[in-house]
Amino acid sequence: MEDSKTIEIQQKELAPYAVKSSETLGRKYLEQEHPLRTPFQRDRDRIIHSTAFRRLEYKTQVFIYHEGDYYRNRLTHTLEVQQIARTIARVLRLNEDLVEAIALAHDLGHTPFGHRGEAVLNNLMRKHGYNRGFEHNRQGLRIVDKLEKKYPHFPGLNLSFETREGIIKHNTTYDLPAEEKDYEEFIKNPSPSLESQVVDFADEIAYTCHDLDDGLKSGIITFNDLKTIQLWKDIESSSYVENVSHDLKRIVIIRNLINFLVEDMVTQSLSNIKKAAVCSVDEVRKQSPILSHSPELKEKHTQMSNFLQEHMYANYRIIRMAQKAARVIEDLFDSYIKEPKQLPPHTQEKITKEPIEIIVCDYIAGMTDRFALLEYRKLFDPNFTV
Repeated sequence: MEDSKTIEIQQKELAPYAVKSSETLGRKYLEQEHPLRTPFQRDRDRIIHSTAFRRLEYKTQVFIYHEGDYYRNRLTHTLEVQQIARTIARVLRLNEDLVEAIALAHDLGHTPFGHRGEAVLNNLMRKHGYNRGFEHNRQGLRIVDKLEKKYPHFPGLNLSFETREGIIKHNTTYDLPAEEKDYEEFIKNPSPSLESQVVDFADEIAYTCHDLDDGLKSGIITFNDLKTIQLWKDIESSSYVENVSHDLKRIVIIRNLINFLVEDMVTQSLSNIKKAAVCSVDEVRKQSPILSHSPELKEKHTQMSNFLQEHMYANYRIIRMAQKAARVIEDLFDSYIKEPKQLPPHTQEKITKEPIEIIVCDYIAGMTDRFALLEYRKLFDPNFTV
C-alpha cells in the first residue's frame, strides 16, 4: 500500500479528473505493493526492463536501421512521445507516472519494418483463417499480459488496469484501438483516462514533427515542398531563421512546431475539460474523448498529414524498402508454417499449447529489423553459413 504522504500529495496536486495511484483498479494477479514506488511507477519500470522495450531500438519508425544512425527508430520515437506527454500531463495536472508508463508501452506491439510489417502480418493471419488478423495495440497487450517472461508466479508483466487500458485503447490517425468486444474488461467505458488520451496526442505530435525532421534531413522533402503547407508557413514566419544554415533552420522550426502543437492542444483541452465539467475518472470514461486540438489547427494539421502521406511515406525510397520488407515477412511466415522445425527450440515448444499460426506471428512480430533480415538470409541464401 502507498504511504499516506504520497496519497496526500496526489490528492492535493492532481486534478479531480486525474487517475490517483491509490485508486487504481489493480492488477490481474494480486501482488504486495512496493514501499517506495506507486503502482504506475512499477509499471513504468517493468516496461523499461522488458525485452520488448529493448527491441524497439532496431525497429523501423520510417527508415530501416541501416539507412542512417541519426534517423528515428521506435525507441527514440517512444522516448520523444514520453517527453511530450509528460509536459502535457503536468500542465493538465494529470498523473505523470501513469502517462509515462502508457507512453513507454504504446508501441511495444509493433512489428519489424513499421506499419508495413503490421499490414503484411494482418493479411497473412486473415489468409490463414484468423478474421481478427493482426493489430499492434492488441499485440502490445498480449506482450505485457502473456509473452514477457519475467516473474515465476504469473505470465507477462502484470501491469495495472490503467496502463493496460492505455495500450489497448491507443488511438491516433495511424493506430486504431483494438475491437473492444474481444476485451470484456474494457468495454463498459467508451473512453480511456485522460492520461491515455494525452499519450495519443503526444504520439501524433511526435511522429508528425519528427517524420518531417527526418524527411528534410534525408532530402526526401525540401523546404520548397513545404511552402504550400499553411501550418509550416505559420511556424517558419515566426521562427526568425533567416541567414542561418539549413540544418539549424530545420531544427528551430521543428522545435517551434512541437511547442505550438502542444500549446494549442493544452489550451483547447483545458477549455474542453471545463465545458465537460468532469470531476472524476469515471465521468471521463463515460464521455467521448475530451482532449483535442483547436478546430483551426485540426484543419491545418490534416493538410500537413496529407502532405506527409503524399511526399514522404509514398516516396519511392520508402516504397521500395516497404516492398522488400513485405517480401521478407511473407517468406519467413510461409517458411516457418511449412516447416516449424526451423523455429528455435524454445519457440517450437509452444506449438503444443497454441496454433502454429499464432506462434509464428508472435515470433515474427517480436523480431527487430536486423534480426528479420538476418533470419531471411539464413533461410534463403544458400551461400550464407548459419
